[in-house]
Amino acid sequence: MLHQPLYIAAYHQSPFGKLGAMTVPEIVSNAVRGACDAIDIEPAVIDVGSIAAACGFTLNDQGLLSGLMAMVSGLEGKPIESVENACASGGQAVLSVAHKLLLGLGEVGVAVGYEKMRDEHGKMDGKLVGKALGVFSHPDERRGKTYVFPHLFAEVMQTYMETHGVSEEDLARIAVAEYANATHNPDAQMRAVDLTLEQATTIEGINRYIVEGLPLKTYDCSQITDGYAALILATREGLARLGLAAVDCVELAGFAQATDPLAKAGRDVLRPAGALKAMSEAYAMAGVTPGDVTVAEVHDCFTVMGAIGVEVIGKAAFGEGARFWKECRASVEGECAVNTSGGLIAKGHPIGATGIAMVGWAAKQLLGRAPVPLQRQDAEVAATFNIGGPICASVCTVLKRVS
Repeated sequence: MLHQPLYIAAYHQSPFGKLGAMTVPEIVSNAVRGACDAIDIEPAVIDVGSIAAACGFTLNDQGLLSGLMAMVSGLEGKPIESVENACASGGQAVLSVAHKLLLGLGEVGVAVGYEKMRDEHGKMDGKLVGKALGVFSHPDERRGKTYVFPHLFAEVMQTYMETHGVSEEDLARIAVAEYANATHNPDAQMRAVDLTLEQATTIEGINRYIVEGLPLKTYDCSQITDGYAALILATREGLARLGLAAVDCVELAGFAQATDPLAKAGRDVLRPAGALKAMSEAYAMAGVTPGDVTVAEVHDCFTVMGAIGVEVIGKAAFGEGARFWKECRASVEGECAVNTSGGLIAKGHPIGATGIAMVGWAAKQLLGRAPVPLQRQDAEVAATFNIGGPICASVCTVLKRVS
């Protein structure tokens, strides 16, 4: 159990999609300052920090991101670290800050995540991005694959369909639901796209099979996204320094991280042991059960993960995840409002920012600050599930509304 409660005091993000000519140092500075401005504080109030990105070396020629954060006036000389855990990097940054606060290294911390995957004109090099992301897989499983992760998750998708008797249309419904949510999220990358089930299932235009002989199609995939996100965590003493009341914040009541072997071969990816363990531990720390959760953000890098995700958080039984979506139980007014942000598929997937954005959106829901059509009225407890690699690294959190 936590020795003391931790609170989400502020959240800030860029619109997801394209950051244009914004440089990495500008991204880092804007993220920190945006979170500080949200609660009218100066960065100097922050004691500790963590910053996440997955493709800084491969796409931006930039490392030592902690040093860039320390260039923000007031953060020099503070304990800051850079973290990388593939697509779970953002979630890892949140846990890094939480651990620092619980260790007594400070009372206020900031977690930042970003990814810059497009050039200054908003264009992206598909093969370069594919190669950059491919390094987060086992060498033996990336050989001969141009687009490694679409290929690996196309295999997961095929296994899920064959094991559970699920159709391509069943999984396409997840994308349709998330695109519909994204139209109400002003920061979502695909907010201007109205996707129909016919478009998501018909092979024409941009919708095509990604890997020959496997079921994954364009609309089953998340986006190539620029974006940044930041949140400020505080202890109770930290809130007092910030001039905030706990009732105006959200409690980070439970969290856990677990890592499975990197290679997908030889393990049951439909029942990812690490993910299930981390989620269970986060629930135990928070003192709640899956039945208490009415809001969730799960890591739907591909539609099949939207299905597996609701199984991991305990809202659907093994093999029933796709049906959970099909029966509209994941809708705003359903059993649990899942990925009301639009998810990675329609909100966007700026890898290093993704896990932070999940927590930030869940906090918005608990504070009643989501856009009206997306707001869950009885939001009291939320869960997030962020993964990295082929369902390898898993970061899970549980948030509670403060009464």
